[in-house]
Amino acid sequence: MDSALTLIGLPVALGIIMLGLGLGLTVEDFRRVARHPKAAVIALGCQVLLLPALCFGLVLAFGLAPELALGMMLLAASPGGTTANLYSHLFGGHVALNITLTAINSVLAVFTLPIVVNLSAVYFFADGMSLGLQFDKVVQVFAIVLIPVAIGMLVRARVPHVALRLDRPVRALSVVVLVAVIVGAVLNERENLADYFVSVGLAVLAFNVLSLAVGYGVPRFAGVDRAAATASGFEIGIHNSTLAITVALSPALLDNTRMAVPAAVYGIVMLFTAVAFGVLVTRLGARLAEPAGQEP
Repeated sequence: MDSALTLIGLPVALGIIMLGLGLGLTVEDFRRVARHPKAAVIALGCQVLLLPALCFGLVLAFGLAPELALGMMLLAASPGGTTANLYSHLFGGHVALNITLTAINSVLAVFTLPIVVNLSAVYFFADGMSLGLQFDKVVQVFAIVLIPVAIGMLVRARVPHVALRLDRPVRALSVVVLVAVIVGAVLNERENLADYFVSVGLAVLAFNVLSLAVGYGVPRFAGVDRAAATASGFEIGIHNSTLAITVALSPALLDNTRMAVPAAVYGIVMLFTAVAFGVLVTRLGARLAEPAGQEP
């Protein structure tokens, strides 16, 4: 189910992309997040509290089998994926907010993910089970996200003209990598796609769309600006499916293939829905930015 593309290729590619994101960031970007923490607090609240509750409702509504239901809850409890930073970068989101949320979410997941999964196991399975999240998974997320970004920011601070020249090529590379990931994921799972989608396709799609909508809509309703809401939408709507798959398949953790199916389907579905979401919020932002007397 998992492959070299997701376990090795994708983290390496994302590391390169995060380097590019760092080239466009300054320390002041993160200071703005600290000075105006409203968006971060709202996004974290949605991620930690609201999404698991909504996912639980979807699981019951779709009547999923216990193993698939627990797999869905595992996915809901997983932190935002590093891919969210890329999408936010491409569609005008507040990338510094994304990076901050990814870092905080990854730490919180050490505590929240086992709680959500253990409570779900008690509900869906008579004998229950226990789960602890391995520390090395958290370290991996930090390594992929923070180290390349820090290097990029250092280049931006020391040689800004180099960072400026690299911006456009890196954006183009990001698009190429993203397309390669989508194509590779579909080709890698082509023999299993039908079975996966029959099992949980609609539930996963509903959860993905709901996550994106909540991640964007709740902050906007609370008065957060569009860039920060876009970042929140991607951060909450794009979960770390690789982490969820690893937890499900690991002999030291859940050790259950069926529990990995929702995350595997999600890892493919979200690549397309995230693009659609990005295009939608970009067009919406462009329409709202037009002068009042101008035709759309």
